[in-house]
Amino acid sequence: MDIKKVIGLISFFIAIGMLLMVVVNNRFIGLIMMALLMFVGYYCFTD
Repeated sequence: MDIKKVIGLISFFIAIGMLLMVVVNNRFIGLIMMALLMFVGYYCFTD
C-alpha cells in the first residue's frame, strides 16, 4: 500500500469520527464507540 493512500484513509476516518461525535453529543457513548472501532481496526490491520 502506498503511504499517500494510508494517510488519506486515516484522515478520512478521523473526519468520520469527528462527524459521529458531533451527532452523538454523549461522551460515554463516544468512548464506547471509539474503543470498539479501535479494536475492530486493530483486528483488521493485524489480520
